[in-house]
Amino acid sequence: MPWEDFVYKLLFDLVFKKMDPEKAHHLAFFWIRLASSVPGLRGLVRLVLAPRDRALRTDALGLALPGPFGLAAGFDKNAVGIDGLSMLGFDYVEIGTVTGEAQPGNPQPRLFRLVEDRALINRMGFNNQGSARVAARLAARPHTSSTPVVGVNIGKTKVVEEADAVADYVKSTERLARFADYLVVNVSSPNTPGLRNLQAVEHLRPLLSAVREAADRTTPHHVPLLVKIAPDLADEDIDEVADLALELGLDGIIATNTTIGREGLRSDAARVAEIGMGGLSGAPLKERALVVLQRLRARTGGRLTLVSVGGIETAEDAWQRIVHGADLVQGYSAFVYEGPLWCRRVHKGLSARLRAGGFRSLAAAVGSAVDDRTAA
Repeated sequence: MPWEDFVYKLLFDLVFKKMDPEKAHHLAFFWIRLASSVPGLRGLVRLVLAPRDRALRTDALGLALPGPFGLAAGFDKNAVGIDGLSMLGFDYVEIGTVTGEAQPGNPQPRLFRLVEDRALINRMGFNNQGSARVAARLAARPHTSSTPVVGVNIGKTKVVEEADAVADYVKSTERLARFADYLVVNVSSPNTPGLRNLQAVEHLRPLLSAVREAADRTTPHHVPLLVKIAPDLADEDIDEVADLALELGLDGIIATNTTIGREGLRSDAARVAEIGMGGLSGAPLKERALVVLQRLRARTGGRLTLVSVGGIETAEDAWQRIVHGADLVQGYSAFVYEGPLWCRRVHKGLSARLRAGGFRSLAAAVGSAVDDRTAA
């Protein structure tokens, strides 16, 4: 094990593992933000950790990205640490989930580790400062040639009734779309009552149409719009969402969110039961997330940008998603277990696999395992 990995593992075992997971998250995030605020340090760290292989450069959603590997929504809910996270090598950062109104989220404790499964269970409940405050923060950010690509993930305010959900999403869209490099409609978290009902096509069609219209009305440029779906959808429902995305001219689908399932876990069953409700993320999602990706690729035939998330821990995990049709990949839970050098390891591994496969670019590898394409 490289010394730097040993140091993080020791830090995790001696410090973070003994702390409440949410407090550990806030502490680690504070250190990341602090390091990125030191003059000159942010650029130096990014120089070491960011991808250097030009072959990893990715064009997706009309955006030029240094690579395909982004940080999924949930880590930076309020857009307070984008530069620090980019410093660690993430090719893009998705903030949120942001709701129309500020809300505290569910009662604590609400974040739990399953170390044996390299997984997390959360029932955070979209705790965030609300779309008005997050929009003001994004508006104040300086934009330069090195500004990271930022996706904005929006969801439903908990106290808003399902019948009023469209108006709540539209409110957030009107405030945030102009600052988003891409926009994500989150209808798949298990921690907001009734939210997943919005994945049904009869509810999803008017919601996505209204968000698209609001984004077009409030921004002079096209903001790519994606929908994020749950891994627990039945296959026929996945097909329906894919068909709807094509029908409405969406730019992409993010698959998948956390799962309410608990099958196949190695952690003590009594402890898992004691934790109770919440979305499971991390390594246990690996198989299902790949299956959902493969189904979406077969249904859409490369006509949508597919972003695969769920159980991505290693470069091999990311590579398998790419060759099975993912244009972009995201991670979050493994960040907790792998530490600040995680991005560098994934990028180095992807570069090695590109070379070994004879691909001159990442785009040439996308879908190659399912499309029977030859190496470019």
